[in-house]
Amino acid sequence: METRFVRLVYSREQGPFSFAYMHSVTHSVLLIILIFRGTNGDSVNQTEGPVTVSEGALMTLNCTYQTASSAPYLFWYVQHLNKAPQLLLKGLTADKKVEHEGFQATLVKRDSSFHLQKQAVQTSDSAVYYCALSDTVMEGCRGS
Repeated sequence: METRFVRLVYSREQGPFSFAYMHSVTHSVLLIILIFRGTNGDSVNQTEGPVTVSEGALMTLNCTYQTASSAPYLFWYVQHLNKAPQLLLKGLTADKKVEHEGFQATLVKRDSSFHLQKQAVQTSDSAVYYCALSDTVMEGCRGS
């Protein structure tokens, strides 16, 4: 039996992430805010570098954050080779699992985490993954 591996590149560096590909003004603003967050003390931390996982195995990519916001929004983006980054998941409500195409994450406020998981990765999941933080929604402006 042949073992196949999935290589996931997992980074928050600007290099492979191109803003020129962003088509949505909302996403562009969000990502630009992320780059300049250092002045507020807000930050996202994720393990950097390539992650290799056997095809069919559980994959977990860690993301922790620090923010003064009482209602942070967390996002996972995926960028496949020679493609624009795409929104994969967004965590808007604490302790609520969000899922899309087999990927899942839960925004856990007590741990300040938003870890990305997939039960059985496939070779088609090989990509660069980005965790992002935004607290740009103002208090009192949210729907109920």
